[in-house]
This record gives sequence, structure tokens and C-alpha cells, in this order.
Amino acid sequence: MDVVLTIGEFSKMTYLSVKALRHYHDVGLLAPVDIDPATGYRRYGSSQVATAQAIRRFRDLDMPIDDVRRVLTAPDLAERNRVIVEHLDRMRQQLERTQLSVASLQALLEDASQPAPDIELRSVPATPALVASRIVAFDDVGTWLEGAFRELHRTLDGDGLVAAGPDGAMYSDAFFEAGAGDVTAFVPVAGRRQDAVDNVLDLAATTVAVLVHTGPFSELDQAYGALGTAVAERGIGAPGPIREHYLDDATTEVCWPVELRSTG
Repeated sequence: MDVVLTIGEFSKMTYLSVKALRHYHDVGLLAPVDIDPATGYRRYGSSQVATAQAIRRFRDLDMPIDDVRRVLTAPDLAERNRVIVEHLDRMRQQLERTQLSVASLQALLEDASQPAPDIELRSVPATPALVASRIVAFDDVGTWLEGAFRELHRTLDGDGLVAAGPDGAMYSDAFFEAGAGDVTAFVPVAGRRQDAVDNVLDLAATTVAVLVHTGPFSELDQAYGALGTAVAERGIGAPGPIREHYLDDATTEVCWPVELRSTG
């Protein structure tokens, strides 16, 4: 038999505060079985205890309110489990990112006196490339680049063009300074055909300082820090976008624009 409980009694049984219970009612997650029309006082049924406890556990796992609602209203067991598994996958991915960040921070603390990075000065000629450009937010760049390169290689294959180097990207100053700015994904191609598609352009020639980063993308900032410091100490920085060349899944060349001044 379903016993009607005061909100205080229900709070004790579920380990959910009265404030939390009111919030879950307001957002449509857990409605009381009865509300006094005169006082607005909420009452809950004993049959709701298991649901409230499940909500508490889901929220302890940082499951968003909308996903908790999807679990509670799932039409069948398969749909309910799918929502839960999706959230657990996101948690595992977040845990992996956290573990990488912790390891990276520990490495920084343990290796405070890093040796001077191996930096190459390189003249990059004008390069024909298949390109895609967009204003992209800093936090969205990984997802955007993945899609952009997929489309560029699809176009490359469809138009009979031949890749002449690794995939790369150019980042405007605004991308770093404002958190969103022009990003250009590119695939170098072998020459320019007369009937080339519109998005085959010549990337401008440039001179860059190059540092090779090997490791997870989450630690790429260390390469930026080391390379930028070296360029600043030498006083050779120049305007222009920073380039990245993706040599493989674990290796990225960071290319900082420089101007080599004559000493004569």
C-alpha cells in the first residue's frame, strides 16, 4: 500500500534535501502525489522512494537533469540502458581527460628545468592547397577540424587531386586572444589544375620556427609555450597565423611565424 509522506519524512528516506525535492518538482523530474491547495505543502508516496533514490544516484554521477528525465520516462529497458551507457561513456572520457591533465601537471612539476627545445627555422614556399575556413570557437576546434578534413579528403578524391603533404591548419590571432577566430584547415596538393575547384588556393610563403610535439593533443600547449618563449627570447616573432602540420595521430609540427633580420 502506498503511504503518503510529508516532505520531511520523504527527505529522510531518500537522502534528498527539501530544497532538492522542491527543485526536482519545479523542473518536472519528481512531482509529489499531493499538493495542499491552501498551503502548497507537498506530500509524497512511499512508492516514490526508489525513484528519488535513483535520481540522487544519477545526480551524484553528474548526469544532466534532461538525461535523468529521459531515463525515468524511457519507454522500455533498452532505451533506459542506452541513456545510462551514453552517460557512463562520457564519464569515462572525462576521467581519461582528467588523468591526462594530472599526468601532464605532474610532469611539469617534476621537470621544472627543461632542456632547450629543438627548434628548426624553415622557409615554407607558397603552397597550393585544398582549404576550408571558418570562424571557430576555441573549445570547438577539434570537432570542426575532424569534419573539415573529412570533407577535404572527400573532395580531394572526387576531383582527382593528389595530396602533397600532411594535413594542416592555420590559426588567427583572434582564435587565441578572443576565444574564437578564423581557422583554416588545409591539405597541400600537387600543383594547381586549370579547372581546379574554387577552394584550391595558394597558401602564402612564410618563414617559421618549428617545434615538433609528440604526444597527446592535450599537451600541445607545452609546445606552444616552449616555442613562443624561444621566439620571444630571440626577438624574431612576426605577424601571421600560426600553422600546425599533423604528421600522424601523435605528432604535430607547430610553426610560429618569424622574421629573420639581417645582422649586417
